[in-house]
Amino acid sequence: MLVHICCSVDSHFFLEKLQRDFPDEKLTGFFYDPNIHPYSEYRLRYLDVQRSCRKLGIDLIEGEYDFETWMDAVRGLENEPEKGARCEVCFDRRFEVSAQKALELGEKKMTTTLLVSPLKSQQQLKHAGEAFEKEHGVEFVFVDYRAGGGTQDQSRVTKEQQLYRQDYCGCLFGLTLQRGQQERLMDEMFSDISGRVLPASIEERLALYERRMALEEKGIAYRIVKQKFLNYRQFSCRLVRGKSEVVPAYALPYSTLPRKRANGKIVDSMNDIHYFNRDDIRFVTLAVYNEKTGSDYENVTQLIYNPPGLETELSLRQALCDTPYDLSPVIITEDVPRGKLTLFLDAKAYEDTKERLIVHGNNHG
Repeated sequence: MLVHICCSVDSHFFLEKLQRDFPDEKLTGFFYDPNIHPYSEYRLRYLDVQRSCRKLGIDLIEGEYDFETWMDAVRGLENEPEKGARCEVCFDRRFEVSAQKALELGEKKMTTTLLVSPLKSQQQLKHAGEAFEKEHGVEFVFVDYRAGGGTQDQSRVTKEQQLYRQDYCGCLFGLTLQRGQQERLMDEMFSDISGRVLPASIEERLALYERRMALEEKGIAYRIVKQKFLNYRQFSCRLVRGKSEVVPAYALPYSTLPRKRANGKIVDSMNDIHYFNRDDIRFVTLAVYNEKTGSDYENVTQLIYNPPGLETELSLRQALCDTPYDLSPVIITEDVPRGKLTLFLDAKAYEDTKERLIVHGNNHG
């Protein structure tokens, strides 16, 4: 039987049930989910599915990540709600490719782990599966593992196996709608201009789960725990002198402005820090930045596109502001900017949660 797999949270529990209920069937997993976005999230989900299938002794095949084809298929349905017409088209696309894979492998049966997802309509899935059974001759196996406390049992398995538990279905449009309803920043779609891995980003989680797999291969015990913290995303920073002269500037992480814009000038200097007369803004020259971080940047542009690690800059912020909780704008410039200045800074600090990997006998994540 070919089993279309969407994610480990659904597949691990589902595959265990199939192994019990269909002991004579050789199960083959087929991970085909071009709807998942961004691509780093796709890689993270596939990584955890690989681990799950390895634990269960199930062969796994990865389908093509044909995201552009999927986008074309759902064009015009971007604003459909969850379980709406876009989901039907998405199911059809994935079932069609899964059915073709089943025929290619000589399989006569197929099913999907989407059947246990609480975000999906079982009737939609059953209708789509039966339609493709008639068209392709591949039997669609419908099972309801949600009933009789199945959802609670699935949650137990997820915790016991420490599976990656994503908090959105997977597609860009579902994520946009969900984050809008939650009034949360859609930070899954942001990347640092320098390529630096940001706190609580998908890239950070991917690295954590890769390390987890390495620990398991070595037989080292660990635990994944949740940690609440103050997160930060910067969208833009621009410093203008006079009416139009742009001054190269770099905002230290956790620099925030309540109104995203401040006009004024530097009015005081003390201990290599130059103080603006608005919003507690502080300026530091690149030479001082290099000295305090052990760097050797020749200009601010180099710093923007290749900054040091975040921990280095957080240590600098604490040294300059006397506390790790300071959110004052700290702006790095090549020289002390004089005259009338306008700082444009669009950034947000917000409460968030991230995962930490704790190795037994080691308190450092």
